[in-house]
Amino acid sequence: MNVSRRIPLGLVGGGPRSLIGGVHRAAAALSERFELKGGAFGTDVSRNRAHARALGLDPERAYAGLDEMLAAESRLAEGERIEVLAVLTPNHLHYPMVLRALESGLHVICEKPFTMTASEALELERRARDGGRKVCIAHTYTGYPMVRQMRAMIAAGEIGALQKIDAQYYQGWINAAMHDAAMRQSIWRLDPARSGPSCCYGDIGVHAFNLAEYTTGLRIARVLADLDTFRPDNALDVDGTTLLRTACGVHGVLRASQIATGEENGVQIAVYGSRGALKWSHETPAILTHLREDAPRQVFTPGQRFNAELARTASQLPPGHPQGLAEAMANLYRGFADAIHGVPGAEERFPGIEAGVRGMRFIEATLASSRAGQTWMEISA
Repeated sequence: MNVSRRIPLGLVGGGPRSLIGGVHRAAAALSERFELKGGAFGTDVSRNRAHARALGLDPERAYAGLDEMLAAESRLAEGERIEVLAVLTPNHLHYPMVLRALESGLHVICEKPFTMTASEALELERRARDGGRKVCIAHTYTGYPMVRQMRAMIAAGEIGALQKIDAQYYQGWINAAMHDAAMRQSIWRLDPARSGPSCCYGDIGVHAFNLAEYTTGLRIARVLADLDTFRPDNALDVDGTTLLRTACGVHGVLRASQIATGEENGVQIAVYGSRGALKWSHETPAILTHLREDAPRQVFTPGQRFNAELARTASQLPPGHPQGLAEAMANLYRGFADAIHGVPGAEERFPGIEAGVRGMRFIEATLASSRAGQTWMEISA
């Protein structure tokens, strides 16, 4: 088991104008476990090659599409050809591209939502299991040290028996489009053909759901959702509020919006227990607040030796040095590389394919609940 070997990585999507492409490239480099070799960065071959040159890559490994890339890479020597594919495309392409990658024997990192339907996610889960391949879902917020500290403290019983979960993800970037019909037509996330059945909950609500399950270790079993498309000519949700019930009876609420005017990237998670509470916000990611009934509140920060091991190993810098989105994503990449190499315990350090399946089941249940007139819906186990 050579854990120091850098794993050859390829991208599909993530071209020069892609925000998420830059985050994944930075994360792969920061992880020191992967080496980007090439990719099908977009649909224009000349632009792909120019992008490859700008990144210091061989332009001959900038491909016109995924099929060309898989065929060409399969002819290269072992150790040189791509072994992991990161799928950074619009949602409607996730399922066919992940499927092709798994069929070609590759491990996969995929953006969320994982697929367009839960049945597609289950099929990919089966394919990955049968082929012995690993899949990582890019729920980046689970890579932050203080989110991992939150998970460890809850598991250790630091706040007692859990009583309430409050998850939120507020953005305002679609607000202007809701007041401009021409602008709405230009946003692919508002197009069901490319985005799938949901915009807001598929894009960001699923992150809040994943944080709720990751930090608490509980499974959400039922939802009651009220989703809003805001405009009659808009097909997909841009705002919503959902009541949650876990399998063991803990209550909660999940709020997500892309029309929260003025909000930037307001991801927050608070978990309340019988003896205290823990609160984290993405806009102050280095702070985890521990509220207590029997003592003053405490503030945890990354890099401290007294943090849980799960948090300590996610801290790439000494205390007091800011770590951000790329570093959080790098923690996922590092955990994924360790899982590929068979390192024990690595599976806890990245969201696996089950997170993708759970996310799709959550999206479908919330949509069904809202359409049925805000009724309780079960999330399949």
